[in-house]
Amino acid sequence: MYHTYFGLTEPAFSIAVNPRYLYMSQQHKEALAHLLYGVTGGGFVMLTGEVGTGKTTIIRCLLEQMPENTDIAIVMNPMSNVPELLKTICDELGAPCIQEEPSVKDLTDTLHRFLLHNHTQSRNTVLLIDEAQLLSPQALEQVRLLTNLETTTQKLLHIILVG
Repeated sequence: MYHTYFGLTEPAFSIAVNPRYLYMSQQHKEALAHLLYGVTGGGFVMLTGEVGTGKTTIIRCLLEQMPENTDIAIVMNPMSNVPELLKTICDELGAPCIQEEPSVKDLTDTLHRFLLHNHTQSRNTVLLIDEAQLLSPQALEQVRLLTNLETTTQKLLHIILVG
């Protein structure tokens, strides 16, 4: 109904997140800059904000600006237990997990091998967890432990928590 009146060619007020309609305020610019730094140089980045402030839209904007040499695992449902969380991360990255019922150690070892391989190929690897406030204390501790996967000079996994 308002499309014709305003001369719009597509729904501007859709419930789907579309970064083209993001008003890039100063806070949004700073948030995006911090996220981009976390992807390229940092190890652990957290983005927080109230419901409806544009966190998910900023994430979509970030995904559009990812460097070519970046692999990303996006976890949208962080309410799973630790093995399921690690399995999701491996699946998202395409890290081969051969066993049917792998242990936390098996999954961590698989992820570590994948990260080392990516590092030798000069690829960055990013774990992005949306709605991170829903992580259980055990899952949050496991995510923290993933920051221990590193070489002598740099972290192998860049982690972004959003919530």
